[in-house]
Amino acid sequence: QVQLVESGGGLVQAGGSLRLSCVVSGGTFNTYAMGWFRQAPGKEREFVAGISWSGDKTDYLRSVKGRFTVSRDNAKNTVYLQMNSLKPEDTAVYYCTSRPMLIAYRTDEYDYWGQGTQVTVSS
Repeated sequence: QVQLVESGGGLVQAGGSLRLSCVVSGGTFNTYAMGWFRQAPGKEREFVAGISWSGDKTDYLRSVKGRFTVSRDNAKNTVYLQMNSLKPEDTAVYYCTSRPMLIAYRTDEYDYWGQGTQVTVSS
């Protein structure tokens, strides 16, 4: 059974930074593409960032490009999301998720999900 556990969320002022981590256990991490999604109250869950199994391909939601960076450490079975220049509209529960090999953009294309971590950005 594959398990994903996120950490690193919290409350931060606008313009601040947070780094989210997601540790994966029970599977073959270095064959998974990893995604970060977020869900704000009353909104659908949306793709934020993704990284391919090898780490050579990444992609981002347009509104976070240049502010967020996704990376992975296959030796630690961990994926990261560095979030800089945070804005109040980034407030949401952030989820990490996995699927085989390549980045995808819909929630139904991913297999396993973490429990989520809350990110709150105050103005």
